[in-house]
Amino acid sequence: MNKQMIEQTEKWVKSQLETERTGHDWYHIRRVTKQAKEIAAIEGADELIVVLAALLHDLIDDKVVTSIEEGLKNVTGWLISIGTTKEQRDHIIEIITTISFKGGTNQPVSTMEAQVVQDADRLDAIGAIGVARTFIYAGSKGDPMYDPTLSVRENLTIEEYRNGRSSAIGHFYEKLLKLKELMNTQEGKKRAELRHQFLENFLQQFLDEWGEE
Repeated sequence: MNKQMIEQTEKWVKSQLETERTGHDWYHIRRVTKQAKEIAAIEGADELIVVLAALLHDLIDDKVVTSIEEGLKNVTGWLISIGTTKEQRDHIIEIITTISFKGGTNQPVSTMEAQVVQDADRLDAIGAIGVARTFIYAGSKGDPMYDPTLSVRENLTIEEYRNGRSSAIGHFYEKLLKLKELMNTQEGKKRAELRHQFLENFLQQFLDEWGEE
């Protein structure tokens, strides 16, 4: 039954994200789900909850859907349709509504399963993939790759984080470089080390080539 739930959900999520072009596409979901499943096995989290939450986590994100409320309605309806229990649904909904960075203003997540999915999602935001996704997302918003006249923004509201002026390189300072210290699980922390180092090296190389002091 669990395998069938997961396979059906994979197909449904893939169909929902066919036209996604901000770096939150099906391949992002697939990478996050793979990492989440691996970390869950190491940390002892509930695999079904973790995998379903990882698969569904961006379908209620305001970067992907026009209405969070409609996204939640659709995800809840889907979970009912594949036969999840109310307890499972409540846990999955709690995970996908609390793991987003949103300027770093969210409270720490409360369950092992949420920690695992959040770590897996954040791992995909750093390293080589994270760099590529940052520039794709900046381009989709019309942000420049770098503007040295813009100050690094701190203590942002969600509205400021989403809609204020920034750049792809600014996003490194506002989010990416902070993620290593925000990992929850021991395995997540371990995996973040190498990816974080890649960010540091890339940023140094970029600024050297740009000619910044």
